[in-house]
Amino acid sequence: MPFRFILDCDTGSDDAIAILAATAHPDLDLVAITTVNGNVSLDHVTDNTLRALDHVGARVPVYAGADRPLKRPDFPIPRAILNADSDFQAESIDFPKPVSTIEATGAIDFLVETYMDDSSADVTLVATGPLTNLALALAAEPRLAERIPRLVIMGGAHGNGNVTAAAEFNFWVDPEAAEAVLAAGVREVVIVPLDATHSAPLTLADCDVFDAIGTPAATGTARLLRHRIATDRAAQAVSIHGSQASPRAASPVHDPMCVAFLLRPDLFTECVEAFVTVETAGERTLGELLVDTRPWCPHPPNATVALRASVEVYRDFLRAAFVSGAEAYVPS
Repeated sequence: MPFRFILDCDTGSDDAIAILAATAHPDLDLVAITTVNGNVSLDHVTDNTLRALDHVGARVPVYAGADRPLKRPDFPIPRAILNADSDFQAESIDFPKPVSTIEATGAIDFLVETYMDDSSADVTLVATGPLTNLALALAAEPRLAERIPRLVIMGGAHGNGNVTAAAEFNFWVDPEAAEAVLAAGVREVVIVPLDATHSAPLTLADCDVFDAIGTPAATGTARLLRHRIATDRAAQAVSIHGSQASPRAASPVHDPMCVAFLLRPDLFTECVEAFVTVETAGERTLGELLVDTRPWCPHPPNATVALRASVEVYRDFLRAAFVSGAEAYVPS
């Protein structure tokens, strides 16, 4: 039976790649998508989600969620100021405008209703954006903590952050939500921080492989990945020849790694079980993921934190998804 999961996301380019891979892979069943304010505003997040689904002709229900952080009126630094000198996250991904529409039910109500239903006892929740939706759902129904079988989170950094020296974007955007979720007692939590995602970047050579596969999911991924490599400040371009980047030029692609892990638990080559919290008050450390690995930590572990990943396994997962999709794809 395909592995069932819900994706809670803030669709920019890497969430879109996660959607393309999830809908292409025959061993995955994307039950639903819930959207949250994050990479771009909620209306653009939801629009981008529908664009990605329509691009591959996937019929997955989409539920719109929170349009602002849990307790704050806006990001610690408003998005317009934060992204003023960068086009890394465009408001709209480069796919046609969607024709499909969202569901009438909101994301928080959907999450509560779904996980309070015994038929969803096997449905993993994968959260690749700020954790606002889940924090609101847990506040509305605290029993969700024992009803969600497994929660896989893209967020945090054990080493350096990407918005600040301490904090990764998702946790920085809504640190109160992240702390509330991690303190809620969900029975199995896996955190995929920047340490893991930056250890297995994808390259322009991978884009060529995806283009050769030729399906909408594969070529769409190549298009999104090329934009990430071209605009990512952290992209590690080994060499530049004129205006042509080396095939080894690379960028981390964070969110699909959480989806890959569902089928390939061997993806993570180094993990630690630890008590984790999120800083909500620090002037310089707001949103920092604190991973307490002290042998004398007074609290039991509440999460598994991935520290390194295998780029070979990651590539294998994506290629398997897109090749499988190719077998069922009939060009129009």
